[in-house]
Amino acid sequence: MTEIALSTSGLNKKFGSLVVAGDISLELPRGARYALIGPNGAGKTTLINLMTGMLAPDSGKITLGTEDITAVPPDVRVKRGLVRTFQINTLFPNLTPLEAVTLAVCERRGEAGVWWKSLPSCKAAADEAYGILSSLRLGEHCERPTKQLAYGQQRLLEIALALASKPKVLLLDEPAAGVPKEESGELFAAVAGISSDISVLFIEHDMEVVFRFASRIIVMVSGRILVEGTPDEIAANERVREVYLGSGHV
Repeated sequence: MTEIALSTSGLNKKFGSLVVAGDISLELPRGARYALIGPNGAGKTTLINLMTGMLAPDSGKITLGTEDITAVPPDVRVKRGLVRTFQINTLFPNLTPLEAVTLAVCERRGEAGVWWKSLPSCKAAADEAYGILSSLRLGEHCERPTKQLAYGQQRLLEIALALASKPKVLLLDEPAAGVPKEESGELFAAVAGISSDISVLFIEHDMEVVFRFASRIIVMVSGRILVEGTPDEIAANERVREVYLGSGHV
């Protein structure tokens, strides 16, 4: 039986008369690589905000593993393994990637306020941080100031910071936003190497990337799930082509 890492059931959210999430039920299996696509305003980021507790649903249920987290605060969800990135980077430009990720590891371990008192612990955190950066192909850039990194590398650094919290589920909100097209494939190739113990759901508008890296695709339109399927099934779906993909994916 497939282990479900994250699920929603009957999730609803309205702003006045505007439905931004309508009866959304989905399951993200452990280790899955799912894409969430749809036109602008479809409700994709809203769904992630609901999953992570940034927004409270009007009704419905969110489950992390076997635990109902519908009413759990966002910071507690992070500690329990549900982590996200945002469309816009929020990095420390003057820190190196190694410094930033080491601090994130120390924060997870509860050592951030006393890291200067315990050099052995700091070294262990730095070693873990370097391992995370290397897994995302940032090892050779780990001692450069963040502001000197290419934008695609900065996006990978944000993912590295998310991985420092040891997530069970990683939600990526347009990780390639603003990244030159020639770099986005490299970014997702690095993301594809993330541990198979971690479930990944990503929002992305570049369909070449989506069809290359997602094992299943969820299509949202007007706050609702239109269809879910394999890349081949989505590419062949006439309704999806009509409302989003166009005639280029036949």
